Amino acid sequence: MIDFKNKSVIITGSARGIGKAIALKFGGLGANLVIVDMNEEATKATAEELKGLGYKAIAVTCNVTKEEDCAAMIDATVKEFGSVDVLINNAGITKDTLLMRMKKEQWDAVIAVNLTGTYNATQAAIKTMMKQKSGNIINLTSVVGIDGNAGQTNYAASKAGVIGFTKACAKEFASRGIRVNAIAPGFIETDMTAAIPEAMREGMKKAIYLGRTGKPDDIAGAAAFLASDAASYITGVILEVHGGGFRAGGGE
Repeated sequence: MIDFKNKSVIITGSARGIGKAIALKFGGLGANLVIVDMNEEATKATAEELKGLGYKAIAVTCNVTKEEDCAAMIDATVKEFGSVDVLINNAGITKDTLLMRMKKEQWDAVIAVNLTGTYNATQAAIKTMMKQKSGNIINLTSVVGIDGNAGQTNYAASKAGVIGFTKACAKEFASRGIRVNAIAPGFIETDMTAAIPEAMREGMKKAIYLGRTGKPDDIAGAAAFLASDAASYITGVILEVHGGGFRAGGGE
């Protein structure tokens, strides 16, 4: 059985969506939770909700694009729980448009959160993990970072960067007992995907080999596995969680 008792788990972007689902999963497995998000009110509300379920949790307001915020996040974790055992870099944004219409600000914003934010949080956490000679880092990338997608050049580039970053970190930190992996979700039902028109959503659902869209819990389960001792010989892996992907030509 997977057990994270007395293990501290930091999840960025965890006030809602996939990040919150990951927090709920790890809380149920006994972890000490560090709920991290930019929205102070939502972050505190999620932490209180988790504590109401009997889980140990603290709220940390953090903008992952700022190095000082990420350093403070690690300090708060060590002060409260004494260690940094798992870091899940989940914070991410989209600003979709065709490249010919994309403004430099849209490019910069997505790279800053999705890629530089992952760098900032990892660099802050790794110092403590190296002293411990143990740790797990899980980065959230996307199938878009593998296959690309029209209208998402900024998002695709940021997530492809996370893949390269993950593989390089895995090699750098393996000798220190630190594993680094990534999860590449496919179509997952979240607030971001809820804006897609229903007809288009149904078409996408039919095109997926398993015949359904993904749930945040699907990603949470993958994260729990990768952070557990059951995955102790796994590092530098990009785990695609996409229901088999899309059929060529769509569904029938």
